[in-house]
Amino acid sequence: MNILVTGASGFVGRAVVGELLARGHTVFPVSRQGMDIAGSKGIAADVTDLGSVQRAFGEAGEHGAIHAVVHLVGIITEKGAQTFGRVHVDATRNVLASTPQSARYLHMSALGADPGSPSGYSSSKGQAEALVRQSGLDWSIFRPSLIFGLGDDFFGRTLKQLVSLPPVVPQIGDGKFPFRPVSIADVAAAFVGALTLKQAVGQTYTLTGPQEYTFRQLLELELKAVGKNKPIVPVPLFLMNLAVPLMGLLPSPPITRDQYLMLKAGNTGDPEPARTALSLPMQRLEDHLTEIVRASR
Repeated sequence: MNILVTGASGFVGRAVVGELLARGHTVFPVSRQGMDIAGSKGIAADVTDLGSVQRAFGEAGEHGAIHAVVHLVGIITEKGAQTFGRVHVDATRNVLASTPQSARYLHMSALGADPGSPSGYSSSKGQAEALVRQSGLDWSIFRPSLIFGLGDDFFGRTLKQLVSLPPVVPQIGDGKFPFRPVSIADVAAAFVGALTLKQAVGQTYTLTGPQEYTFRQLLELELKAVGKNKPIVPVPLFLMNLAVPLMGLLPSPPITRDQYLMLKAGNTGDPEPARTALSLPMQRLEDHLTEIVRASR
């Protein structure tokens, strides 16, 4: 199949492109910089601009019909013109408008996506999902939890800094918020597995791992992985409620309002429907965490 992938240069994008190529597909990787990915020639496009997206589709279409589109573009924090509304909602609208009606469409959303969420991130993801469902295309939506793997942002950077830099490890509230991290290998396998599965059309899949953890347990695992022994100190929620808005005034806040809201909400779900339908291997966080933190800079 000829497959166009947006967000191809990102953490998930590279894994999905690699898996598609391994299955023998032809991939047209689209990114803002137009980077070549795994030997596939890149196409430059700004997905928030409809004309740019249409030109990218036209360039890919010169090599034959586009059989499938995998839309992976997303941001976790807003910066300047790159808002959740533009990157998640407007970009999805542009990609959907450019996708041939005969093509398969696979969409990256997020666990907790809900148009009514107080989190701008989760709300925009929910709005984008609504556009996909109304598109008339043969779509599938994927809602991953925290994704772990070499080069990930949460375990390899954010959590690593949290347990490494301060003299004590701050824990938000009682630390009981539940999480079920999923492997990047499972996420890539889910997208590629659904591509030719008729039963996956019109389905929304929760992508979570085989084991659930509390936030405190994740902190303990991260401490062990970086080889440190520090006390974990709970920070009462009322203090976090006061501190997070002040942190938002910093050029690079350690935690944003949206990240704080999502942490408190937890991030978990039943892995079985996706595992069964898409034959996912279900890799465990503990088997990879030490390698992840050692590889990150």
